[in-house]
Amino acid sequence: MKELQFREALREAMSEEMRRDESVYLMGEEVAEYNGAYKVSQGMLDEFGAKRVIDTPIAELGFAGIGVGSAMNGLRPIIEFMTFNFSLVAIDQVINGAAKMMSMSGGQINVPIVFRGPTGNAGMLSSQHSQNFENWYANCPGLKVVVPSNPADAKGLLKASIRDNDPVIFMESELMYGDKGLVPEGEYLTPIGVAEVVKQGSDVTIVSFGKFMKVANESADALAKEGINAEVIDLKTVRPIDYQTIIESVKKTNRLVIVEEAWPLASISSEISHYVQRKAFDYLDAPIHRITNKDVPLPYAPTLIEEILPNVARTVKAVKEIMYVQR
Repeated sequence: MKELQFREALREAMSEEMRRDESVYLMGEEVAEYNGAYKVSQGMLDEFGAKRVIDTPIAELGFAGIGVGSAMNGLRPIIEFMTFNFSLVAIDQVINGAAKMMSMSGGQINVPIVFRGPTGNAGMLSSQHSQNFENWYANCPGLKVVVPSNPADAKGLLKASIRDNDPVIFMESELMYGDKGLVPEGEYLTPIGVAEVVKQGSDVTIVSFGKFMKVANESADALAKEGINAEVIDLKTVRPIDYQTIIESVKKTNRLVIVEEAWPLASISSEISHYVQRKAFDYLDAPIHRITNKDVPLPYAPTLIEEILPNVARTVKAVKEIMYVQR
């Protein structure tokens, strides 16, 4: 194990896979000469050269399409969006190209491509640069959607995504690139579609993913000081969702709170709530609570951002509200 920043873990994953497999390459805006907008690809141009670390114009639709075409013809591209807000420009290639090609070709053509980059709020970027797209892409059959929460999973999940034969949406956060954590050295993959119980508990289940695992874990710590023992689950991927791990936890704790950075309508937490109601209704001792962004475009002012985003106070309050509900 060694301590790495989140960005360093991503770089290590890409570099290891590019050394292992010559069909892997990286393409996107500023990934080469500038070493990446967030320095994720620092030094990779020097090691792998301009044919495998490729700078592009500001043309997401174009370079996403090049990536899809090359994946259909045997390469394994990593396409970096400077932010997933910009992926809206390329959404036709992602949704109508990459996601549907296996089905439309009758199972003959794989599209082993990774679209990666930051999503969500990063502080005072206003509404056009602060949206969450996990549930948008998770809604589309043919895609896998991966959202790591720590450096170890950043490496393990990215390596698994690069090796996957299906298109993968790999979502990061600008606020996490400097986070540090212990990362296994050498060959290390984290399986796609498997959640992790990161904290055992008996009173309530808290489910989250990505950077809002910090809120989930800090909420569990705050609740522990008041005698409430929360179990915390990191989804890691939101398509496919590991429903069984959630169900088994709810059967034990009888309560569920879901924390996610997204608008409440048609969100990942909506889907989980629906599934748990169907499969574990008799085990629930209280209504399921969801902690999400408030249903407005994210503003610029930091005080308003703080008011709108999920936080520990809102999560702790939700848990307390359901702890003493009488059936």
